[in-house]
Amino acid sequence: MAKLTINDEVREIDVDPAMPLLWALRDHVGLTGTKYGCGAALCGACTVHIDGEPVRSCQIQVREVVDRKVTTIEGIAGRVAKAVQTAWQKLDVVQCGYCQSGQIMNAIRLLDQNPKPSDADIDDAMDGIVCRCATYVRIRAAIHAAARDLA
Repeated sequence: MAKLTINDEVREIDVDPAMPLLWALRDHVGLTGTKYGCGAALCGACTVHIDGEPVRSCQIQVREVVDRKVTTIEGIAGRVAKAVQTAWQKLDVVQCGYCQSGQIMNAIRLLDQNPKPSDADIDDAMDGIVCRCATYVRIRAAIHAAARDLA
């Protein structure tokens, strides 16, 4: 039995402690916003925040997040998260949407750390979150729009 704090709620789940967090979230907690993309931490679709930092949930075991705070796309909140979500909708960023939870999780962390990112800052922060539909220009524009809304 693992006791995890997910989206500010303590949950006890009966899983193998070596199970990747991704599968515990999706299959045992029912939070399916975090996507499986590659299983090798290469695409970023499975990104969650652990203690506020973006982490690929396909490569971290449940045992590694006990006593840590896990935030999924379903649990994002606050001023920065709202600005990012609003910009994403306003600029119609999503095409297929598969990578978007990972994109949004990274964008939130970027703007938490750097409220006025340059294009290079955005490219660096978003590097490794693969968008199969290549909406990178809209993603960058949405991050800039969110930053303006936060100013």
